[in-house]
Amino acid sequence: MAQERPKFIVDENVGKLARWLRMLGFDAVFFEGGGDSKMVATAVAENRIILTRDTEVSQRRLARLGKLKVLLLHTENAEIQMDAVIKTFNLGCLAQPFTRCLEDNTPLMSADKEEIMAIIPPHIAQTQNYFMQCPQCRRVYWKGTHWEAMIKRLAKFSRCPE
Repeated sequence: MAQERPKFIVDENVGKLARWLRMLGFDAVFFEGGGDSKMVATAVAENRIILTRDTEVSQRRLARLGKLKVLLLHTENAEIQMDAVIKTFNLGCLAQPFTRCLEDNTPLMSADKEEIMAIIPPHIAQTQNYFMQCPQCRRVYWKGTHWEAMIKRLAKFSRCPE
């Protein structure tokens, strides 16, 4: 039986996690503003796990009753935070790198090179043939040198336990 892919809501005090989780293909909403009550309501309504450094959120009644999942992180270091999220929720085997827009969290779709020629740099059009595009913000992604560097950084997070 396949493990369900968790969804996250990332508090602004651990905001870098949203981008890291999106790189690995996880649904990670960045919550900015509106107060803790709104964030909690969104998390409950959308069955999202709250990632935060705010102890007050983790001590809320819903969290104590188990109706709200909260991971309280204790460091400002994004890589250590990411490691804690991966280990806590056993996410290594569930990673699907580069399947979500890093900017707005929307699932990416394959893009036809001919349709995006006007918005990609000419040297990219000459050297790349596979593209993904966000249907929401229209940002285009390809497997260039930046992608290779990100794969190396993400490798430690996307491993299955032995």
